Amino acid sequence: PTGGPTGGPTGGPTGGPTGGPTGGPTGGPTGGPTGGPTGDPDTDVSGFIRQEMIRAPLGVLFGARSGDKGGDANIGVWARTNRAYEWLRAELTVERLKALLPEAAPLRTERYELPNLRAVNFVIHGILGEGVAASTRFDPQGKALGEWLRSRVVDLPGELLTGEPLP
Repeated sequence: PTGGPTGGPTGGPTGGPTGGPTGGPTGGPTGGPTGGPTGDPDTDVSGFIRQEMIRAPLGVLFGARSGDKGGDANIGVWARTNRAYEWLRAELTVERLKALLPEAAPLRTERYELPNLRAVNFVIHGILGEGVAASTRFDPQGKALGEWLRSRVVDLPGELLTGEPLP
């Protein structure tokens, strides 16, 4: 059995009969600085095994859409599966976004979780200056920010890249 459209070959939507790879009910982000949900330094905060990470563009697993609201930009990032959303929710923090998009580093950024859509949304204040009419940016409307983010190479969980085909 596949455990449904978001499950892996061994069980339910969290990847196995006992939950995520660390054995909890969701493998969610309960870990601290010493490691993942079980405190194991070999897992990341979302409960995925670090040794099974693969360097790839963020867009391999996630979609994104962006645009402007005056001088602010809005970036929505969504996952195609529940398990991928667990990773996205735990890993794509404001700090991580600013590391991936350095032009956003000095700017006030807000993050919103949209679990029913398996998405996170960011509002980056002031990245477009005074707005589209006054901006000298290559992308004055912020339409390419989502694709720019998707092009950034990160460590993605191998189990998400080698799992069942996407719908």
